Amino acid sequence: MVGSIKVTSSESYLNGATQNHNGMEEKLDEFRRFLGKADGDLLKIVGVGAGAWGSVFAALLQDSYGQFRDKVQIRIWRRPGRAVDRATAEHLFEVINSREDVLRRLIRRCAYLKYVEARLGDRTLYADEILKDGFCLNMIDTPLCPLKVVTNLQEAVWDADIVINGLPSTETREVFEEISKYWKERITMPIIISLAKGIEAEIDPVPHIITPTQMINRATRVPMENILYLGGPNIASEIYNKEYANARICGAGKWRIQLAKLLRQPHFIVWDNSDLVTHEVMGGLKNVYAIGAGMVAALTNESATSKSVYFAHCTSEMIFITHLLAEEPEKLAGPLLADTYVTLLKGRNAWYGQMIAKGELSLDMGDSISGKGTIQGVSAVGAFYELLSQSSLNVLHPEANKPVAPVELCPILKTLYKILIIREQGTCAILQALQDENLNDPRDRIEIAQSHAFYRPSLLGGSLD
Repeated sequence: MVGSIKVTSSESYLNGATQNHNGMEEKLDEFRRFLGKADGDLLKIVGVGAGAWGSVFAALLQDSYGQFRDKVQIRIWRRPGRAVDRATAEHLFEVINSREDVLRRLIRRCAYLKYVEARLGDRTLYADEILKDGFCLNMIDTPLCPLKVVTNLQEAVWDADIVINGLPSTETREVFEEISKYWKERITMPIIISLAKGIEAEIDPVPHIITPTQMINRATRVPMENILYLGGPNIASEIYNKEYANARICGAGKWRIQLAKLLRQPHFIVWDNSDLVTHEVMGGLKNVYAIGAGMVAALTNESATSKSVYFAHCTSEMIFITHLLAEEPEKLAGPLLADTYVTLLKGRNAWYGQMIAKGELSLDMGDSISGKGTIQGVSAVGAFYELLSQSSLNVLHPEANKPVAPVELCPILKTLYKILIIREQGTCAILQALQDENLNDPRDRIEIAQSHAFYRPSLLGGSLD
């Protein structure tokens, strides 16, 4: 979990000597041996997608292992042609000049002049161009180390050993369907680590969830044992600034233990876990309720009492939903609540909820926001609502003593659906839902979940091929 412990550094990225003290070369050699890499055969790692977390993840690897150029190649792909608007260029110039280490680096690389020209309006900067200098368009205030950027997708992925999916869940399927065209002749399949948090719902043949790792598997036919998910309660900029954080890499034992060792750093502890899909779904679920938390914060002028009331109700709904999804939901309580907590504090989904409630953003602007990236909680609201509305999943309502769709026991989810998806209510409806005198005590919902056999294996594909 993100805490207040901070490991400081005099530079924005660590130098090779510091990393060697932490045994990084030995860890890299161990992983290369595990993959059967011969001397002179580069371990090729590529990030696909350059949002905040995808860029930071690539930068962490570059900081740790980029110095070992004869052993590893680390690159990141992003689409070309995305122009940086004038306001962002001006802000970027201010960030550069406020950081002496960054300013010196750009001058040394003969890259400073273009930022001066962009500040004056004499030239246009592009997102892939500034990423090479360590600036992620969704995280301008946190300069990263310089990155090797590729804009041709085929060139980026065709012979990669490890592919990092840094795309939003809403873009994952499309991009990996394109990638599959370049892997048709591959003899060995790559390892894929997905960072995406989001889901899709499918109703046929039975209602079930599709996660980003499953999208990748379907699109590429890479076996599921080669596809892993990494998630945790973390904020990308804080992790790059060396705030202490935990994460879990989830998937088949064939790769996850060795990958956990490779990714682990003094400030970024990576554990491994076999439960891939459930952790992945939980990463999407917390984004749903984070949007509502932002709305409540804005509508109540940051009332601690109101936010705590919302937190009690939203966590009880999440606990109820985990009892539908998991046979042993208690094991998910810690990771889910920790990830929810940090997202409510500082995540982009909570920020989005605040901006919508304040009227500073409009739903008509969509869920891809300049400077923030994709707000994945919006599509997740629609997916969870659609899934939990199916009569084939009916559960017995404890008070009405009749079968109802699970969503009927999730009033906050229903309200967010009416606000964000069908738009029949305004943001104030979230407060009205909390103030409804017929709303059950959150404890009652938890007791209902714990005392009834709600588990539906099919929701996570348990009864599917």
